[in-house]
Amino acid sequence: MSIVHDDRVEISFADLGLSPELVSALAAGKIISPFPIQAICIPPALRGLDVCGKAKTGSGKTLAFGLPMLMRVSPGSPGRPRALVLVPTRELAVQVCKVLRPLGEAVGLRLGAVYGGASMDAQTKQLRRGIDIVVATPGRLIDLGDRGELSVADVELLVLDEADRMADMGFLPQVEWVLRRLDRDHQTLLFSATLDRDVDHLVRHYLRDPVFCEPEADQSIVEEMEHRFIQVHRLDKVKVVAAIAAASQRTLVFVRTKRGADRLVGQLKREAVRAAAIHGDLRQTQRERSLKDFIGGRHEVLVATDIAARGIHVDGIDVVVHYDPPQDHKAYLHRSGRTARAGESGLVVTLVLWDQLLEAERMMKGIGLHQPIVEMFSNDERLRDLTSWQPEGMRRLGADSSESAVAAAKAAVERRHGLRTIGARRRGRR
Repeated sequence: MSIVHDDRVEISFADLGLSPELVSALAAGKIISPFPIQAICIPPALRGLDVCGKAKTGSGKTLAFGLPMLMRVSPGSPGRPRALVLVPTRELAVQVCKVLRPLGEAVGLRLGAVYGGASMDAQTKQLRRGIDIVVATPGRLIDLGDRGELSVADVELLVLDEADRMADMGFLPQVEWVLRRLDRDHQTLLFSATLDRDVDHLVRHYLRDPVFCEPEADQSIVEEMEHRFIQVHRLDKVKVVAAIAAASQRTLVFVRTKRGADRLVGQLKREAVRAAAIHGDLRQTQRERSLKDFIGGRHEVLVATDIAARGIHVDGIDVVVHYDPPQDHKAYLHRSGRTARAGESGLVVTLVLWDQLLEAERMMKGIGLHQPIVEMFSNDERLRDLTSWQPEGMRRLGADSSESAVAAAKAAVERRHGLRTIGARRRGRR
């Protein structure tokens, strides 16, 4: 079955079937109305159906799976949780727990996160005290299972969050290792930005007659952002980033390598920019401190590698800067999705050297954009407010045609999964 959503229809969390306790807890956190992905995923999940939600970062998917999970899960016993949320990164594990823990307290359920890079003893102690819902990265979950500290035999509800990222990071064998050890009948909720290749394999082999949910009325990520492509000179590149950061509160800068991240942080500090790095060579405590300082405003710039940034979920990022060009248009969209979250606007700036012009043009074509790559120096007044400055000749490919690159990609996914944008039908079991 495919479910689509018209965001013109006003509904409340109570309308979706949530308990008064959860509705009150949400209201206490000033969460009143559901986002589209929540509105379409929660009802079938509450009925106990397997759900496959197509949702990008920042769309509200944590509550889309978390709320029905909190409604349906019963208390567990020490070392034997009743619900399991698998996530690709430790940062995402922490974020999911942060969002859901106060809601769990409202209904008497305990949540805990287990992930690599943190104390195994501390995580073992909390498991022995008893956790009803475990949020875990695959590797640490398996390690704890091998030690006899954690069993998935009692899991009655499984969530696979950012399944495409877990596949991209090579975690699919570990995920399947866990899936094969779920002894009892269970409900599965899978969320992913894409539903192709390895994710399709998971859907076909481990979900039972799933309901496919996608917010049809959600605009493409490309449409929600302002995009600027700026040609810079190598020796002036750092100063351009500093000028962009000076005009915003929070700037997230992407680089390709860990060494490049550390180097850029040092260069920005010499330009009087408060910056920190986040990458895989840093200890978990260092990564958490950098993220906390960025959220709290102590740092105005966070420099990140692609892998490390997959767990960054921070509202209010004004600008994403591609300091090093992304690998392809898919990586561009994933990086850029750290701004314009939850319906907010955002600015994405790509810095292009003279020998990267062709690469940048190809990437623009892949995401359905066409605009000139404009040369700028760090003293250019336009850097102070890039959102109000519009490059001449800028347009979105396919703005007057139904065959844009983005629309074609969406149609290909729908054909692959037998989805319909009008009406709905149930997929047969495989």
